[in-house]
Amino acid sequence: MTKTINPSGKDIILVETDFCGRKLSLEVNRVGFRTSGSVLVRYGETVVLGSAMVSKKTVQGLDYFPLSIDYEERFYAAGKISGSRYMKREGRPSDDAVLIGRLIDRPIRPLWPKGFRNEAQGVATILSMDPLFRPDMVAMLAISTAFMLTGAPFEGPVAGVRVGLVDGKPKAFATPEELKTGPLDLVVAGTEEAIMMVEAGANEVDEKTVIEALKYAQEAIQPAIKLQKELIKKLGVVPMEYELILPKEDIQKSVDAWVEGKLGENLRASYPERNQLVQELRDAFHTATAEKLGEDYEVDRREYDEAFTMAIHKDVRAGILKDNVRPDGRKMTEVRQLSSEVGFLPRAHGSSLFTRGLTQAMNIVTLAPTSYNQLMDTMERSEEKRFMHHYNAPGYTVGEISRLGSPGRREIGHSYLAERALEAVIPDEATFPYAIRSVTEIMSQNGSTSMAATCSSCLALMDAGVPLIRPISGIAMGLMIEGDKSFIMTDIADAEDFAGDMDFKVAGSEKGITALQMDMKVHGLGVDVLAQALEEGRVGRAEILKHMLSTIPEPNKEMSPYAPRVEAITINPDKIREIIGKGGETIQRITAETGTEIDIKDEGIVMISSPNRENIELAKKWIKGITDEPEVGTVYENSRVVSVLDFGAFVEIMPGKEGLVHVSEMSDQRVDRPIDVVKEGDKVTVKLMAIDDRGRLVLSMKAVKENLRNK
Repeated sequence: MTKTINPSGKDIILVETDFCGRKLSLEVNRVGFRTSGSVLVRYGETVVLGSAMVSKKTVQGLDYFPLSIDYEERFYAAGKISGSRYMKREGRPSDDAVLIGRLIDRPIRPLWPKGFRNEAQGVATILSMDPLFRPDMVAMLAISTAFMLTGAPFEGPVAGVRVGLVDGKPKAFATPEELKTGPLDLVVAGTEEAIMMVEAGANEVDEKTVIEALKYAQEAIQPAIKLQKELIKKLGVVPMEYELILPKEDIQKSVDAWVEGKLGENLRASYPERNQLVQELRDAFHTATAEKLGEDYEVDRREYDEAFTMAIHKDVRAGILKDNVRPDGRKMTEVRQLSSEVGFLPRAHGSSLFTRGLTQAMNIVTLAPTSYNQLMDTMERSEEKRFMHHYNAPGYTVGEISRLGSPGRREIGHSYLAERALEAVIPDEATFPYAIRSVTEIMSQNGSTSMAATCSSCLALMDAGVPLIRPISGIAMGLMIEGDKSFIMTDIADAEDFAGDMDFKVAGSEKGITALQMDMKVHGLGVDVLAQALEEGRVGRAEILKHMLSTIPEPNKEMSPYAPRVEAITINPDKIREIIGKGGETIQRITAETGTEIDIKDEGIVMISSPNRENIELAKKWIKGITDEPEVGTVYENSRVVSVLDFGAFVEIMPGKEGLVHVSEMSDQRVDRPIDVVKEGDKVTVKLMAIDDRGRLVLSMKAVKENLRNK
């Protein structure tokens, strides 16, 4: 292979190490000549280009860090062409790509200094995908390395692993099949010292098993972190010059002086009263400061407002760290007031309203035949999705005016988290042959709407009559760190989330955990603190679940009268062609005459749906007639006379299967002309007496009468 020539004359640098049983390599100066930093990462047969751009200039007028992280799927990486009929190139990111972008963003974003306002972008482009493992963690490694190469004040490096349980033991980079069939799918990302991010879906796994997997993952990522440091040292990366945009010290001091004596106990109240008190204080502050400074105030108004927010956050932290009192007066382990109801939307197949403090979620469940399953076509997978959870949270739910549009990254992320939490308890298709769509409409936000969505969805599913394996509840845990002390909070509200150091969401049943999501706002956390948060979260989940079961103790036995009825029957797959018929003629006739929808799976499962149960029974009988084999000795009722001849009549005992009732078998009395006994179109009862060596059916009407007499 011809060696790539770097146009700047730089040497191509390659570093390698063993990482979880495979060779990991980082290569620079081969591609991406005009980026702030780029790296080619190879792991197995997966190849990812990590590209980073960091502006040299500060963006003025922002109160946030303008960082974007993008994960770029390329179908060619998996040797595929898009399955879409109309679009063969990559378009807008799939939900999978959005979720992975968020996954990478979450451990990286907290590692930039507060006040850094230079625009930054990290892009992971998947060039080749090893089918033995998912490429997301290699992409995280690529973006972390690319940012390290820029010299920007990114306090990495970061690495992550996806861990499954195989034969009861943690395994990094488990195969997609091992993750799908195993009880745990866990992503852990961190630095050399601590864990930065956790996300998991699980099949009711206990807390001890999760903790052991976290310890394993934290140790497993260390070679990848060490390799990044080796590369940076080898290249001699020069730190970039930058400035931090923070409230001016004199502004913060003046704000702190104004609020002195006005915070603490003065603001401790339940929501929404506390929110109102804070807003009134903020308005009074701006009015007083504007009167004091005059026209010059408007120039620095944004900074004053940011400084005021900082003062509120410091007050929240002080109350918890010093007084052990939360902003709304709750104890550290206390859950907010709960209320819930089900079945309040008359036309919905299932509905619920779940309220926890000022956070409120409405959920609506819709059932449909499995022909409505969502087709997933991404770089990694092409499959059907039967259970779908969607999440909506317009601006009015936080008291803001905002433009309505398509779901953003946050909405997609919250949809997915609640979906993962419930997937483990959704009955299989054989037990409940329905496509299920659960939509959460957030009514009001004040902390942990994703877990409210989980609870409300569970209630609505039970209301719809979905026979869940076990009910699920969810809770968000918070954390504040002061020196070597950690203060864990159960069921955090917005103020505690904004001022805190951790957001840890846990969902599960009484048996175990089904979903996890943990994000840090500081430089990581040890496993021991996470273990404590999991235990306190287990107690909080149990309290919420107890409340939910007081509303609806078990799934409804009867479905809504507006929900479609679906029944599944299993046939010999070799008979599928007969049901469909030539050019679809037979199945079209069945659906037209019975008023049903029919979906046939390759494995021989036939889904029959209709609002009317009688229609389903008609279709079932028709299909069974096509697929069942005639059995000697069986009596067939309501069999149609197809034709009448001089020597007897041909009778259809099941679709496409006819037999002869000889004139001698029509009655126990002598019959001279068959037409005197039956005519074409008549419905008769016959018994199958024999099947001759040529497969012809021998039927009798006389034998039926004899059977009745003998009884």
